[in-house]
Amino acid sequence: MKLLRLSCLLLVLSGMLGAAHAEEFKLAVAANFAATVERLAAAFKQESGHQAVISTGATGKFYTQIVNGAPFDILLSADAHTPLKLEEGGLGVKGSRFTYAVGKLALWSAKPGLVDDKGEVLRKGEFQHLAIANPATAPYGAAAVEALKALGLYDTLLPKLVQGESIAQAHQFVASGNAELGFVALSQVFKDGAPVGGSLWRVSDKLYGEIRQDAVLLEVGKDNAAARAFLAYLKSDKATALIKSFGYER
Repeated sequence: MKLLRLSCLLLVLSGMLGAAHAEEFKLAVAANFAATVERLAAAFKQESGHQAVISTGATGKFYTQIVNGAPFDILLSADAHTPLKLEEGGLGVKGSRFTYAVGKLALWSAKPGLVDDKGEVLRKGEFQHLAIANPATAPYGAAAVEALKALGLYDTLLPKLVQGESIAQAHQFVASGNAELGFVALSQVFKDGAPVGGSLWRVSDKLYGEIRQDAVLLEVGKDNAAARAFLAYLKSDKATALIKSFGYER
């Protein structure tokens, strides 16, 4: 009985100690990675007790906010260029950058059968609206424009383009039916290793440049142990498996 009581006491003390060391960290996350990071943050909290405060949006907008003093500890960007710029500008911790995911572009419709597996629906043009993210601030929007130009369809389809502020808004346009189809991140329509519904074309890698998504620890977070621990967790085999289940490569 004494041994049981001692074990219970140790468990309680262990829990109190863990809670005392649990910290918060502020995470700015590219919109395409929103669903994935929610799963990652939940698993990380279960292991460490640390709580991520997550903000999602377009990478270009996060860059502007960080330059203007937004107190994020970590940026999970939709590209590799933005973390590099932050590091070179003295706002990112040198040596902390790494690629956490390689994103894929998809042409998607919420309507089954509308998008074929070769993207010929684009050439037929039998639709009114094609959604993309803002190519000036969202790397997936820039990739969509690049793919349309590679197909020789950009000028033809330009009048039908509807532009979302971020890739999340572009996805929302399609999901709500305000656009019949659109270019989205594969991760938005792919979960646990399979498409989530509707119809899609996994855009050929040959039509757009690699979407390498880098993470960087920001100067604000350089002394935040929880932020550093999360970045280490992102490199783990467990995190890699979860990231791949959303359609990313690593």
